[in-house]
Amino acid sequence: MRAIQVTRHGGPDVLAFGSVDDPIPAADEVVVRTTAVGVNFIDTYLRRGLYPSTPPYIPGTEGAGVVVAAGPEVTTLHEGQRVAWCAAPGSYAELVAVPESKAVPVPDGVDDAVAGSSLLRGLTAHYLLDGSAHPRSGDAVLVHAGGGGVGLILTQLAARRGLTVITTVSSDEKEALSRAAGADHVLRYGDDLAARVRELTDGHGVQVAYDGVGADTFEQSLASTAIRGTIVLFGAASGPVPPFDLQRLNAAGSLSVTRPTLAHFTATAQELTWRAGEYFDAVLDGLEVRVGQSYRLADAAAAHTDLEARVTTGTTVLLPQQK
Repeated sequence: MRAIQVTRHGGPDVLAFGSVDDPIPAADEVVVRTTAVGVNFIDTYLRRGLYPSTPPYIPGTEGAGVVVAAGPEVTTLHEGQRVAWCAAPGSYAELVAVPESKAVPVPDGVDDAVAGSSLLRGLTAHYLLDGSAHPRSGDAVLVHAGGGGVGLILTQLAARRGLTVITTVSSDEKEALSRAAGADHVLRYGDDLAARVRELTDGHGVQVAYDGVGADTFEQSLASTAIRGTIVLFGAASGPVPPFDLQRLNAAGSLSVTRPTLAHFTATAQELTWRAGEYFDAVLDGLEVRVGQSYRLADAAAAHTDLEARVTTGTTVLLPQQK
């Protein structure tokens, strides 16, 4: 099969396209012929060596496709079935071995490109609203990077739950996307961000601040959050948040800070299936997933370059079957 390999730690130029051996399924795995592969920021962190990885390896953990083989212990999936996943290493490839417990069926009506590039974001948005925090109808929430992949999905799900959604964006284009997703207020990043959030919430602040940006926005998240509110750190696009004195949470209003990860909210096949089912149901019910850009599998380096330059919107997908 053909696949992308990270040959060494470094920039997008270390991504090499070539032939590798086909995967052989373990007893509890299926082999899937990929039709769409998701590109995520964590792929770039691993490629650069910011997160532990050992080259050479095939990057990627997310995708969708059709089951072509199954191990003897597989009981719920079958050949010819459309599935998606977001936790199967080696997904930048034409064939991927996926544990049965990590794959979910893709219902009719959900496009492969949507399923293959947005399941990670969709599941993340789902656990942010129903897991890491529990905002209630009428609450105000702050969503940083509102024009990004998670931000656009999270905004739509939050609006459907009756939340007042305030987002931050970096450009006019992303502001338009955020407003179309249902944001009530869209702000630019800046020193006065927290003051503007307070103005929009009659001085109270937001009940939950969802921060996937990290170092550049954390202080503003703290200053924007209401008494007894929660800051949910779920990413570090601008770098990790520096260590800080927990006593500051007292003075800021008895705040809570949590740093969740998706794996702990999809720890069982049952929970994964439930969250994925609710996400796909929302897609079928009109939740819009913007596949902002697509590339051939061979052009993965270009996808990484654009992602790191922050010129992408929505989700990014590789198409292994496109020549």
